[in-house]
Amino acid sequence: MNEHVQDFLQYIIVERALSKNTIDSYKRDLTQYVRYLEKVESLETIHEIDRNHIMGYLLFLKENGKASTTLARNIASIRSFHQFLLREKVSSQDPSVHIETPKTERKLPKVLSTEEVEALLDTPAANDPFSQRDKGMLELLYATGIRVSELVQLNIGDVHLDMGFIRCIGKGNKERIIPLGKMAQTAIERYLQNGRSIMLKSKKTDALFLNHHGNRLSRQGFWKILKQLARKAHIEKELTPHTLRHSFATHLLENGADLRAVQEMLGHADISTTQIYTHVTKTRLKDVYSAFHPRA
Repeated sequence: MNEHVQDFLQYIIVERALSKNTIDSYKRDLTQYVRYLEKVESLETIHEIDRNHIMGYLLFLKENGKASTTLARNIASIRSFHQFLLREKVSSQDPSVHIETPKTERKLPKVLSTEEVEALLDTPAANDPFSQRDKGMLELLYATGIRVSELVQLNIGDVHLDMGFIRCIGKGNKERIIPLGKMAQTAIERYLQNGRSIMLKSKKTDALFLNHHGNRLSRQGFWKILKQLARKAHIEKELTPHTLRHSFATHLLENGADLRAVQEMLGHADISTTQIYTHVTKTRLKDVYSAFHPRA
């Protein structure tokens, strides 16, 4: 069974060009799935799997305290795996075909207020190479709404300051062209002119944002920087690397931006994913009404 899992992983790497995080998620889900089938159900081949085995596995996950979101993700992984086996004629049927995905409660993303964003963006002093880098990264994230994984993969050639846009390669290897605001342009230009060359330390790399060693900054490295800056800015809300992306989308919609335009900038394949931010704006409007209307 593990050989079939490896074939499937190779397929999504080569044919579908999925992100490393997505591939790792598939690998983790399917490795655990196959282990259950072999150890608990005592199955030896893919051909023995039926709907009851899959239902048994999902019950096993539920009894071990897994959330509905985790169950839904596992079902998606299992379904993709069996569809692949059917398509490749390894199996003659798909045992996952009639299994329903559990409904998951969609949590509203946490966003910063415009005042909190300004406090965070103003925290790096921008008078040394590292604070110039930090200022450039924060301004760029809030200006474009790109993912942190996309931010750290940016190369110098992806940023077109003279024309005011960046080129970004997102999920599924899809390219996006996103406008860049003047504040972000200024911050990145200052970093490129002064900070980056010092941080480079005679190394050769196309990476836009560098770490202390002059190499490409990692997602984990950015996460540490963000937590430090949030502390300095006295932001008490829980921040994640996605917070500025959520804030970017919410603030655009609050100010009348077109939902389709925001979808394109965020790189969402389905507009329903972008629509979650309209719920955030409605919630924020209710909060404002409750706080300030005299008869609320």
